[in-house]
Amino acid sequence: MTSVSCTACKAGVGLLFHYVRSGRSNAEIAAAATKLCIKLKMQTPRVCEGIVNVYVGEVVEVLRLAILDSNEICAFIVGESCGSGTAPSMEWSVAFPPVPKPPLEIPSPQPNIETPILKVLQISDTHWDPLYEPGSNANCNEPLCCRLSSGPRPPRSHLGAGLWGDYRKCDTPRKTIESMFEHIANTHKDIDYILWTGDIPAHDVWNQSHATSLAMLRDTVDLFLQYFPHIPIFPALGNHEGAPVNSFAPPWVTDPTQSIDWLYTELQKEWSRWLPSTTLNTVREGAYYSTILSPGFKIISLNMNYCNNKNWWLLVNSTDPTDELKWLIFELQSSEFAQEKVHIIGHIPPGHSDCLQTWSKNYYTIISRFESTIKAQFFGHTHFDEMELFYPQEDPYRASSVAYVGPSVTPYYDLNPGYRIYYIDGDYPTSTRTVVDHETWVTDLGEANRIRAPELKWYKLYSAKEAYGLKSLSPIDWDNLIMSMYKDWKLFNSYYRFYYKNSPVAPPCDEDCRTRILCDIRSGKSHAREELCRPRPTNFRPSRDTFEVQKPPSRLTSFWSTISTA
Repeated sequence: MTSVSCTACKAGVGLLFHYVRSGRSNAEIAAAATKLCIKLKMQTPRVCEGIVNVYVGEVVEVLRLAILDSNEICAFIVGESCGSGTAPSMEWSVAFPPVPKPPLEIPSPQPNIETPILKVLQISDTHWDPLYEPGSNANCNEPLCCRLSSGPRPPRSHLGAGLWGDYRKCDTPRKTIESMFEHIANTHKDIDYILWTGDIPAHDVWNQSHATSLAMLRDTVDLFLQYFPHIPIFPALGNHEGAPVNSFAPPWVTDPTQSIDWLYTELQKEWSRWLPSTTLNTVREGAYYSTILSPGFKIISLNMNYCNNKNWWLLVNSTDPTDELKWLIFELQSSEFAQEKVHIIGHIPPGHSDCLQTWSKNYYTIISRFESTIKAQFFGHTHFDEMELFYPQEDPYRASSVAYVGPSVTPYYDLNPGYRIYYIDGDYPTSTRTVVDHETWVTDLGEANRIRAPELKWYKLYSAKEAYGLKSLSPIDWDNLIMSMYKDWKLFNSYYRFYYKNSPVAPPCDEDCRTRILCDIRSGKSHAREELCRPRPTNFRPSRDTFEVQKPPSRLTSFWSTISTA
């Protein structure tokens, strides 16, 4: 939907409103919408027909219940380019317990080489395409190519879909996922646990159903069990697991044809292979949970689909569906009382434009309040290798938290497949549970396809500390690095190469591109770029625990300085 212009969105939603209010049947509305989609050449006829049929029931019900007009709906769906993303009826705030924020901790020294370290794998955005076909049309005019149904094969085999995947609009063949998993199992035998941050199905969103989504979920769970049978796995739900994609009805939607029960019931079953029984109620109710890894160390997995501005159900009521943020505050407050350290995982990064402004603003406030408890955040969704920083409102130039956005397995699109390894302060009484370092591993997809390699070669692209010369991966050290990139093109170009996972087809990045990407990093809160990306005052300087104003010297100070240096 983000590629749809504001004008087209308003016209389309206005027309749908007219049809719904005039009492047209779903079949009549679907026929009219399909005809319009084809006439405007928004997609191929089969994609138009498929996507309309998948969504018509949900969209009609939402428009029947929504109190927003077409302008507000398009601002919600398309984003800032179509006006303010927040209608007054969609503003809400979470409540906090009457417990003051603890004083800031003195930054802990880096763990020495003798302290235990946890090795953690992040797998994200597999987007496995069971219908991928090498040699097929990789340059079709649909959202997903590289299938037998993608049109005529190219006249020369090297122009078609690659043996192991493709840089064009194509998802991941099973053999590529199996190659990655086999490599990880053989190379990283000392992994302590796995973070699996969602998005399983391919991008053929016009062609999916409950049955196909559940089949992909079960098959991917089986792959994890096959290659990592004895390693704990902590999953988070992606937006593509819904059918239709992005559709996650709140609990008040009880109609079996529209309820999300079909998915959450299956998640409860599949995730129970790794999660304790104490998590199953919240998984069943809202696809989120918390669990203790070891004494003093908790993981919280969030369902980020209730911040997703492509989730049409939120147009009816977006106020903390399933009370997830209320529950999150309770979990964090309990951890603060117990002096536990917490890691948060999810799929859609909270600062991404796909995350609702109000939801993101509330989440940002939660991260600020519990910054002493939350030691790291991990997300996926974008397919790039990147991060987001958070800054407390009371101290807006002091970075207080980092959300790591892990690279995708899928090459969709212009990317090499990749995965992330984190090294985390381990199990001992005074552990900080901070991320000590991280590595990104990739394969050269283009070269493997060019030589028709019998197997893929995976290699370490970079280590964060080594590549950037960082003393630590603290929020402040990351912030200092990012601010340096505004002046240092060589440093930024290194980041950009890693961002695209060393892809040979990455587009060039000019000044506007650099400004946008660096602003993305500084935006842990969505739709707040003017606030978060404004230039820094020149009279601020970073320190290890805060930013302090450098006051101009007084006349007396200048006088004594002149005397002492004369």
